[in-house]
Amino acid sequence: MDNENILQRLSRRRFLRNTVIAGAGAIILPSALVGCGKDDDVNYAGQGFNEGVASFDPSTDKVILWTRYTPASQETGKPVILLDVARDKNFTSLVVSQSVQVDSNSDNTVHVDVSNLTANTKYYYRFRSETTNAVSVTGETKTMPAAGQATEFKMAVVSCANFQAGLFNVYGAVAESDADVVVHLGDYIYEYGAGGYGTNASTTTLNRAHKPAGEILKLADYRERYRQYRSDEQLQKAHQLKPFICVWDDHEVANDAYKDGAENHQANEGDFATRKLSAIQVWHEYLPARVQDNAKIYRNFEIAGMVNLIMLDTRIVGRDKQLSYTDYLTQTGINSNAFLAAWQNPQRSILGAEQKSWLTTKLSSSTVKWQVLGNQVLMGKMYMPAELLLLTAQIAGGTATPALLAQYNTLVTQLATIKGRMLQNDPTLTAAEKARVQTVLPYNLDAWDGYPVEREAVYAVANGKKLISLAGDTHNAWYSDLTDVNGRRAGAEFATASVSSPGFEAIFGTDPATVAAFEQANALLIEDLQYMDASRRGYVMASFTASQAKSEWRHVNTIASKSTTTVTTKTVTES
Repeated sequence: MDNENILQRLSRRRFLRNTVIAGAGAIILPSALVGCGKDDDVNYAGQGFNEGVASFDPSTDKVILWTRYTPASQETGKPVILLDVARDKNFTSLVVSQSVQVDSNSDNTVHVDVSNLTANTKYYYRFRSETTNAVSVTGETKTMPAAGQATEFKMAVVSCANFQAGLFNVYGAVAESDADVVVHLGDYIYEYGAGGYGTNASTTTLNRAHKPAGEILKLADYRERYRQYRSDEQLQKAHQLKPFICVWDDHEVANDAYKDGAENHQANEGDFATRKLSAIQVWHEYLPARVQDNAKIYRNFEIAGMVNLIMLDTRIVGRDKQLSYTDYLTQTGINSNAFLAAWQNPQRSILGAEQKSWLTTKLSSSTVKWQVLGNQVLMGKMYMPAELLLLTAQIAGGTATPALLAQYNTLVTQLATIKGRMLQNDPTLTAAEKARVQTVLPYNLDAWDGYPVEREAVYAVANGKKLISLAGDTHNAWYSDLTDVNGRRAGAEFATASVSSPGFEAIFGTDPATVAAFEQANALLIEDLQYMDASRRGYVMASFTASQAKSEWRHVNTIASKSTTTVTTKTVTES
């Protein structure tokens, strides 16, 4: 089945989405009014809102509220749940008390899009079943401020949470922060089986092995994996206290996914199109987005007359298959002519034609100061010296032997020395020495670096605007200049470390001196890179005012034991 038909099938899948209009003067709805009530002669068992509550896609007058209900073993028929929304945590100032339906075809999840809310206002909500007396925790959410209603807006930016890699302390820290909203850039789950990627010495001790045990391939598998992730106390707390705006990345389907396939999908694992449909259906079940077409999750949010937050899908809807250097290797090295022809192909796309047209319209028509792209993958250039790239790729491929690491350190020292001499305008530098530093190639072809022509087109549309890229995917923290092919600065990138997935420390080790040397070498040799943290887990707090965009890279101390203490390792301000 071709990609267009796959997307049409996905688009036709309709979820049961309750819609509720808030109004002043609501009263707590008793069970008698909905034709149900608790039978005191029945001892109900097993019921509850075990996955907590959550809110999504806030606007100035709307928010999506979510829960999942597990019926009691004695319940018959389709459960009817009551939703209460109020301006106070005691539910005395109610704006909603109404019955809503559980979607039994969507893993018993409940989606309620509540409208007619007041801008820049905090609301409290809960779900309850008066049949069984089950009551959810009380959730908190907040509508977006309209223009003039806020002087600052804060986004906690997160990405890459691998359940079996460690505790979700980053989510706990985000829950305790003063963020107005959480921007999740994907890899909310990982598809690997128990013992696969992310497993470490603490996985068994912490009881974090993936469920189901195998790699997830089918609808039921994805649902069980999401339920496991949503059983996490700290993730539940983050959802309970903060509204989320989400997009998917690759691991919600399979590693290094693109529109027609994925690196981690083999022929013996069934039809990829069916797998993708199942994965995306379950994503919508657990992470609802206010979209008209389930296949197209790109959307934007106007915030306080200051920010145009544009959430992109750089992964599934339009991405052509990633290039790979291995396809261009010869006995004498890389076939550079063939690689460059493919790399610079103007037809290659990471967005797809329809999304690119949509993004062009949103960027060009917006009049607010900050144009903020919610990217899955890095937009900034990570061009490193070619000889260093080849060695780094060997190490990243799992061959980090002591001899290879020693070779890496020797090479970095040589290149850093040359770069230092270049910065000092050393007249004795030879052309051959300069070439060793200036002959560069993109490190990560899975990122925007693999789609340079389309990136230039985005920069051209954003010319004259204040552009900020938010990015995840790499598990490490980055701050980069965004520059076009002519060296013009187009903006800046605030890229977050992971919630728990391992970063470069898994490759280069945890020795502080080794990690620091690696960080310094990259910042020196990669032209647009200004800062990186290669070993810690954390999030970005991105704050926006009418005059400034600020990023704080906040990191937790550990993911091996519960602690939400963070340290801010870097703060930058764009104006």
